[in-house]
Amino acid sequence: MTWSAVLLVTAVVWAVSVIRSVRLRALVYSLPLPMTLVLVSTDNNRVDGAQLLGVLGLNLFFVTVAVTHHRLRWPILLADGAGIAVYVALSAGLLAVVIPFEVALVGTLVLWLAAMLLLRRRARLNTAPADDPAAAVETSNGGRPDGLPPLLKLVVIFVGAILTALLGAVLRGMVVTFPYSGVLVAVEARHQLREFSRHFARNSLALVGFLTAYHYLQDVSSAVALGAGWAAFAVVAAALHLPLRPRPAAPDPTTAAPTIGPPTVHPGSDPFAGDEVRQSAVPG
Repeated sequence: MTWSAVLLVTAVVWAVSVIRSVRLRALVYSLPLPMTLVLVSTDNNRVDGAQLLGVLGLNLFFVTVAVTHHRLRWPILLADGAGIAVYVALSAGLLAVVIPFEVALVGTLVLWLAAMLLLRRRARLNTAPADDPAAAVETSNGGRPDGLPPLLKLVVIFVGAILTALLGAVLRGMVVTFPYSGVLVAVEARHQLREFSRHFARNSLALVGFLTAYHYLQDVSSAVALGAGWAAFAVVAAALHLPLRPRPAAPDPTTAAPTIGPPTVHPGSDPFAGDEVRQSAVPG
């Protein structure tokens, strides 16, 4: 990677670190900025089936970090290393075989749909135990940044971006989807990793759209392919975040609901007189 790529990765991770909303963090991280820079500034400017499956590698990276850090209680840096190891192992296996792009696309879409159904089912069941301290920290932290001053945090992120760029340089074609900023974002979002992973898994469909559009137009020109890729990303991301149906308006608490009271009975009158009149009116 070039210095401009390292600087951009630094800027993305720093922006993610200061965003408090986990959902917005995942959306900003999913922007294909590192992918674009790798495709433009390196010799790995081709997207094939293996690179498309690299999006699954990104999700496996975050899942690995979340499981090892929250469930196994590993330190975040060690969990980050486990995530990198999983991605590198997956990349080695994908690069060892030739995967047709259409096969990879169908497989990725099927796995994405299965993951969305599983996440929706888990959300309905709400299986997170109330006494789980990791789950409590995840929701109570609110996405707040840690105690590092912003300037010092920027320096740390910059050094980390250089180190991850050096590691990504040995991955050949899989360098396109290597989690450059993901290694550092996982550290920043360590208190909300499981929630972050769920949001990123959903947003990763937009990355599939980006890579698919780029693949089919990469033989025309890289500029056209990148433009189409970003357009596809924007369309899919917008579709993912559109509300499925409008929420019903809440009733106005200041408006009193109508009440049905008992019929008014005048003093001295027979309350059943009306019934007798009605019965006498019925032909016998």
